[in-house]
Amino acid sequence: MDLLQILKPEAVKVVSAASSKKRLFHAIGELAESAYGLDAQRVVEALLERENLGPTGVGHGVALPHARLSGLGSVLGVFILLEKPVDFTAVDRQPVDIAFALFAPEEAGVEHLKALALVSRTLRDSGLCRKLRANHDAATLYSILTEAQNVQAA
Repeated sequence: MDLLQILKPEAVKVVSAASSKKRLFHAIGELAESAYGLDAQRVVEALLERENLGPTGVGHGVALPHARLSGLGSVLGVFILLEKPVDFTAVDRQPVDIAFALFAPEEAGVEHLKALALVSRTLRDSGLCRKLRANHDAATLYSILTEAQNVQAA
């Protein structure tokens, strides 16, 4: 599995104003709807439900919100770079400006976990995160993400 399989260029966006975690989830829902045809409200509800189990802010300004959705054929990803970080109740209490959301079919077992591990491993690279934060063009962000993952695999 690689990021090219789960992330489309249309599912990458820079968001200038998200004042809260919930607003960020709405931005993710809207992007998932426009890129993949998912129902935005269903996406937001699923993310909020998962977040109630425990925060998905993994630290260093990165969040990996994720949820299972019925009707999906494969794992799908959405990447958002926030121009202004938001409080996300992350493990290190730092605000979040990088969010990579994953959506998996309800019956997906190991594929969902593999995708989470892949994204987590990719965004654990502080140099990569610096590059992402320094660029505010969606196409460039997509290239940085997918090229970094290809380099790691080599």
